[in-house]
Amino acid sequence: MHKRDQELHGLLIVDKPGQQTTSAPAEADAVGVAEAPTMPQPLAGTSVRKPTNRDFTSHDVVQVVRRWSGQRQIGHTGTLDPMASGVLVLCLGAATRLVEYYQGHAKQYYAEIVLGRATDTYDATGVTSATAEIPPLTLAQIENALQQFRGDVLQLPPIYSALKQGGETLYQKARRGEAVTVTPRPVSFYQIDLLAYRPPDRVCLRIHCSAGTYIRSLAYDLGLALQTVAHLAVLRREAAGQFTLADAHSLAEIEQMAQQGRLTELLRPLGDGLDMPSIQLDDELLRRFGHGQKVVLASPAIANEEPDRLAAGYDSQGRSVGILRCLAAATPPHSGFVWKAEKWFIQS
Repeated sequence: MHKRDQELHGLLIVDKPGQQTTSAPAEADAVGVAEAPTMPQPLAGTSVRKPTNRDFTSHDVVQVVRRWSGQRQIGHTGTLDPMASGVLVLCLGAATRLVEYYQGHAKQYYAEIVLGRATDTYDATGVTSATAEIPPLTLAQIENALQQFRGDVLQLPPIYSALKQGGETLYQKARRGEAVTVTPRPVSFYQIDLLAYRPPDRVCLRIHCSAGTYIRSLAYDLGLALQTVAHLAVLRREAAGQFTLADAHSLAEIEQMAQQGRLTELLRPLGDGLDMPSIQLDDELLRRFGHGQKVVLASPAIANEEPDRLAAGYDSQGRSVGILRCLAAATPPHSGFVWKAEKWFIQS
């Protein structure tokens, strides 16, 4: 395993294993959208997953990487359901201080929705809660139903979710049989592509959405919109922010590299893929920010400079040194804006 005396700092992009399987239908059996290939057509790096022996949670991934790496300080930037596979971004060591800045990244998913059966969890792992006949459907009807979900919408999360209420997750309350109340939340579906319809019951989608969106809820709501019921059968996260499946490593590869003492080769540097502008700092600015000082930077330090804007600070060699926050416009005789380090990684 990895040397215990060597601390690891950086990002590890994991291809989390999932429970589902999928197979491409024969061309004659699938009704495809003209500009989309026969499903599924995941992004580069995608491989269809065989079922695992047990549900593998995002927390499980953190635990095994912690054991293999010897690095105790590890966090992830967005939970994937046990059934789901795909991109899971882990932050190791000093990178755990950046978790909050990665959590708001947009996500992309490949999803398969099965019509005619609803479950209490809204996915294939749940208990059947309702069944209904499936009306004859055309691509045009499915597209029309999908249109109401595109853009900014209010979405009702599943009661079996990791959202917290009174300091406890909703799924813990639901499993005890307690009454759980959820309220709609604003989410954004930037793009929903209908890849194929496999009559009579399977709809295949690619979805680009905001953080915090539940594809399980989309599956449930789409079933109702199509005058039936539905649940999510397959979910694969293809991208989280700038990280895609092409950047991700399987658990087998991670374990092997850890055994060889080469896990650092898989790590991406601190600050990689942050969705914020960057500012290069000279030695004097590094010293001042490192001492916690408020520093006036000549405008424009970044585009659209204004109070509360964040920027990633880098040294002259392109290494991430911290996160900076714009506080206010400088007062005369100074010009520009006042900045201060919000997170700092290097010793002053």
